[in-house]
Amino acid sequence: MKIRSAFPSLRGPVPLAHFILRQMIAPGDKAIDACCGNGNDTVLLAELVGPTGHVWGFDIQALAIEKTAARLVAAGITDSRVSLIKCGHETMPTHIDQPVRAVVFNLGYLPGSDHQLITRPETTLSALQYAYKLLLPGGIITVAVYTGHCGGLEEQQVIETWCAAIPAREASIWRMGQANVSADAPYLLLIQKAVQ
Repeated sequence: MKIRSAFPSLRGPVPLAHFILRQMIAPGDKAIDACCGNGNDTVLLAELVGPTGHVWGFDIQALAIEKTAARLVAAGITDSRVSLIKCGHETMPTHIDQPVRAVVFNLGYLPGSDHQLITRPETTLSALQYAYKLLLPGGIITVAVYTGHCGGLEEQQVIETWCAAIPAREASIWRMGQANVSADAPYLLLIQKAVQ
């Protein structure tokens, strides 16, 4: 029996999202990083879709786009599989009109940057609604939800209300958080469109 030498740490919503994304995305797929941040999600998506797939990465901050571009180069991803777009994720309809396998939202603010620059309920909702329309059957949206910053609770409420309104026959929606952390700790929402 083969024993793994290392197991992935699933502490927090982002590692859990990455674990799930690794199971769901294949070479040649298309995916969206709705909030590039420091570029970790974009790099993972680019690795998973490979040179025949494509990733669109959105962020409203130039610093986030620069950090993401640098991380891609450091990871050896220098081909044209990633399009970095310095715009808010609510502008997805302007840039993407083809089906995708996965969309990643990592909400809140850019770590190490201005904490006043945050994702907003109205733009996040608009982006989620469009991302859901783009999803292929069986495709997923992951949302790392943070409530500890100013505006975080309002954003959470808008997202959870939207999720609750989607009929169970159309999508499976999971709310995953650690049971042994504070009630306001970040958690993961996983939305999988029904396989038709």
